[in-house]
Amino acid sequence: MSSNTQSHAKSDASAAVKTYAIGELAKEFDITTRSIRFYEDQGLLAPTRRGQTRIYSLRDRVRLKLILRGKRLGFSLAETGRLFELYDVDKTSAKQLETILELIADKKADLHQQLEDIKIVLVELTNLEQSCLNTLAKVTNR
Repeated sequence: MSSNTQSHAKSDASAAVKTYAIGELAKEFDITTRSIRFYEDQGLLAPTRRGQTRIYSLRDRVRLKLILRGKRLGFSLAETGRLFELYDVDKTSAKQLETILELIADKKADLHQQLEDIKIVLVELTNLEQSCLNTLAKVTNR
């Protein structure tokens, strides 16, 4: 293969690797660039740099999507980071899946407890409301 052909093949291969600017990701996921930089500061994203410009890979994009999904489900950034670390160490992901199952069980238990707490508060508020209505009826019927 000539050096010109090798050079052309390399540029074709590198052109096939999709990269993203911070603004593209911010727009795609409807978040601020500041949020993306924060996730980078937390070690959850690792863009390459060209001067001052951050260049995000497909891996970074997938991680950002997982960070946002985790947040929506109530996982902390530390928990998400822990999952990323497990995945980086064990690409077979058995340990990662076990950890996710543990986190899901913990999250569900927390939510069930919160739901019970909310039900109790709603009963107490309903009782207080009824007491106020009864008292108001007595006061206005004098």
